[in-house]
Amino acid sequence: MTQAVSLKQVSRHFGTVRAIDDVDLEVAPGEFFAMLGPSGSGKTTCLRLIAGFEQPSSGHISIFGEAVEGVPPYRRNVNTVFQDYALFPHMNVRDNVAFSLMLRKVERAERYRAAEAALEMVRLSGYGDRRPGQLSGGQRQRVALARAIVNKPRVLLLDEPLGALDLKLREQMQEELKALQKQLGITFIFVTHDQGEALSMADRVAVFNTGRIMQVGTPEDIYRRPKTRFVADFVGSSNVLPPGFVEALTGTRRWASLRPEAVTVTRAADAMAHLRGTIVARSYMGSTTRLGIDLNGQRLTAVVAASDELPQEGDGVGLTFASEALHFMESEA
Repeated sequence: MTQAVSLKQVSRHFGTVRAIDDVDLEVAPGEFFAMLGPSGSGKTTCLRLIAGFEQPSSGHISIFGEAVEGVPPYRRNVNTVFQDYALFPHMNVRDNVAFSLMLRKVERAERYRAAEAALEMVRLSGYGDRRPGQLSGGQRQRVALARAIVNKPRVLLLDEPLGALDLKLREQMQEELKALQKQLGITFIFVTHDQGEALSMADRVAVFNTGRIMQVGTPEDIYRRPKTRFVADFVGSSNVLPPGFVEALTGTRRWASLRPEAVTVTRAADAMAHLRGTIVARSYMGSTTRLGIDLNGQRLTAVVAASDELPQEGDGVGLTFASEALHFMESEA
């Protein structure tokens, strides 16, 4: 099957800085694919290489089987939605959406019909005569989406488009983006540093760090079966347990991860407890409470349902977890 996007041994260097370093990646047609990583990890550079805003220092990039090294952005069948939306403030919403069609000299009535259809897809019917300054942040984001899909690209690139929105609106837009992607059936490649966004929306996730891909997999694979210490710690803040501690528990000397929500906190006297420790931190999170527990020098985090009967700081507790919750990692990185 021809991949929607393929990168083979792609690197992008800025002097001595290796922004992208020997990356291999394939994104399937119709896939919602997320690039996840901290600032400076290389994910945005990778997106810019696909868009054509940057050219690789080495390696090959293809879009639906066509090599695109040296091909300018306007000749690639992709569109990009940016975090700042980049709308023209002097144009109304309809003209913003239809702008690329105007550049292609599409007849006015036809391009306006296409613009209205795109606005309907993003639930902004009737907003065509307004200016961007009259819209909320979420509405401006929808306009940017409509402008990006009006050309019917085969690949839509999204560079942290939800970063400027407040939490409630961001969660709402996550659902709308996923629904829009299913409706359109086109490939979405979404860049984010927010683990929740990547896990909730993507079919697959690539986790970036220091210009390289640490792991690619489904959200469940990434969360439950991290391959490296970095992935375990970055995606969901797992308990990353060192080999000596794991050996004392299991007899196997390897790095392992244990998700905080997999830990059950019991009374210190519980005979079934695997471990015993002392509460050293307690953070109320609403529906849950996050506990920091000291195990004779090893810190462990547990997330439990909020309750007035939870132990307080300084209290001794017992800890249990299912054996399958302890995941051995393939790499120490």
